[in-house]
Amino acid sequence: MQEYYELFQRLLLITLVLTGVIFISVWISYSLNIALNYLIGACTGVLYLKMLAKDVEQLGSEKTSLSKTRFALFIGLIVLSTQLHELKVLPIFLGFLTYKVTLLVYAVQIAFISDS
Repeated sequence: MQEYYELFQRLLLITLVLTGVIFISVWISYSLNIALNYLIGACTGVLYLKMLAKDVEQLGSEKTSLSKTRFALFIGLIVLSTQLHELKVLPIFLGFLTYKVTLLVYAVQIAFISDS
């Protein structure tokens, strides 16, 4: 379990660093409003990642399968962004996908480390 916690901490750190870099880049390239929309999505992605980690942690000892309740978080956010005029769907969606970019970065790191 120690390795699992270290992996989760590493993924969380990479996600937060990527979020900060992308947030600043979007702010400079577009506007603060778009950057804040991205940040809302990215924060939701981090929360989703934490919920997923908690589900995986309980897998085997308390549960036999992963729950689907964390999808409600994403669906609720997208529905909310379509209803409120101030929120933009695309930056929020792309912000949410930041945790997926983290997984790609981690996979590339592992591929290069195992080659050397």
